[in-house]
Amino acid sequence: MTAHETLPTTERLLALIRGMAGQPVVLLVDLVADRFITGIPKRISREAPVLILSYQGEVLAPGGGANAVANVAALGGRPLPLGVVGDDPSGRELVAALAGLGVETGGILTRPGYRTPTKVRILGGGRHSIKQQIVRYDIEDHLTLTADDRRRFARQLAGWAGEAAPAMPPRVAILSDYGYGAVEPAFLPEVRAALGSAAILVGDSRYRLGELAGLDGATPNEEEAEALLGRTIEDDPGRLEAGGRSLLARLGARFLLITRGSRGMSLFAEAGTEDAGAAHLPVHGTDQVADVTGAGDTVIGTFALGLAAGATPLEAALLANYAGGVVVMKMGTATLSPAELARAVESDPRPLEELQWARS
Repeated sequence: MTAHETLPTTERLLALIRGMAGQPVVLLVDLVADRFITGIPKRISREAPVLILSYQGEVLAPGGGANAVANVAALGGRPLPLGVVGDDPSGRELVAALAGLGVETGGILTRPGYRTPTKVRILGGGRHSIKQQIVRYDIEDHLTLTADDRRRFARQLAGWAGEAAPAMPPRVAILSDYGYGAVEPAFLPEVRAALGSAAILVGDSRYRLGELAGLDGATPNEEEAEALLGRTIEDDPGRLEAGGRSLLARLGARFLLITRGSRGMSLFAEAGTEDAGAAHLPVHGTDQVADVTGAGDTVIGTFALGLAAGATPLEAALLANYAGGVVVMKMGTATLSPAELARAVESDPRPLEELQWARS
């Protein structure tokens, strides 16, 4: 594979980061609360061979699709979320946390009797040391959208799409499906109809990406891609190339971004479109990461916000690659600022220099 003379530049990526400010992005998502409980080790229990922690504190962070919302907000975009929480402490805290980030929460519905999906992580360590995750338990529930829920989502979408200046109507949407029921494949046509034929819909699904017909692009990780293909990709360039193109055709999408952990990312775009071909991006930073929690949400949030700012899929993928490399060096469910993303782009030209791009 050879590089192309029109590869993106550092200056172009920095301009796109500045252009992200205020860009609206609709997010139809499964909202999850990430709760982190920290403690200081005391001793081994006499009751069972388990560690006893002295409770230190806890925090709740937006998780799952809510983390994609938080990442769009942190990068200066204007996230417009559609989702459901329960009438419970986690639901109320999650909505308050998003509101505290400046997120408009009018599209978030509260469902009585529904338990907000919550991932509770117990972390332990010395008073002044980095806390390590000891165990995690999940509070899970599943919902089915009612006809009234769908109507309320549709009205909210119509309101955003019909906004007059100075507000910008959204032209990019994220669908983040964690399997809890808020993201329905049948609702995709409603999203496209509300945002217009030129809208760009980007999706990610842990279990049923193949059912989300009508997406323009998707951002599966390598494991999810392999599950859809029914075979491994591993480190074989030929299998990766064939698998990426096969998935692109199967999904009927215009572009596909496969995240591959320490091996970076691979972007596939259909022939006849901008950035058509295959591009392989080396990872930003090192493969010695602190915490991968929520990195996929950062990737799709940055990728979609980049597209909203006018990036091509390749430019958006490069920005997402840099963003992912920054957040995996942070503990817990993390976001990054425009300044952090700009510093990453300025300080590390390697993803641009070692990018492999074969046009088609």
